[in-house]
Amino acid sequence: MKKVIVSMLAASFIFASAAPGTYASEVTLDSVVNRVVGTPYLYGGTTTSGFDCSGFILYVLKKFNVDDLPRTSQSQAKTGIPVAKDDLREGDLVFFNTFGSGISHAGIYVGDNKFAHSSSSKGVRISSLSEAYYKERYVTARRVVSENSYSEMVSR
Repeated sequence: MKKVIVSMLAASFIFASAAPGTYASEVTLDSVVNRVVGTPYLYGGTTTSGFDCSGFILYVLKKFNVDDLPRTSQSQAKTGIPVAKDDLREGDLVFFNTFGSGISHAGIYVGDNKFAHSSSSKGVRISSLSEAYYKERYVTARRVVSENSYSEMVSR
């Protein structure tokens, strides 16, 4: 009985000594994106079973309480504040014309000239805005993340 009580007290101490919200403090843009890299592409997908590009954006930004975005990349490209390519910061949305008929692809800027997206051929991945394919098809960027959410994304 004494061993049981000691074990329970030890377990209580270990759990109580963990900082409150330890899991939450580990949630950054990088950690959320890294957890789903490799998830397959699924047209209309919004879950870890599969994402399309705009569904991926919705999934990631919802982790930071941004849950009022439209469903499609075309609509997402009309929300928020326009951002110059030279002024991109983590969490900004980047948009591309991959079919020759307006916005048809989107991703989330993750810093260092890179963006995370759900590619129809390779699923969730990180690519460079400097890659010829994306450089030639880049259209615009939008800032949809509030200052509070931005701070949570990058400073945790």
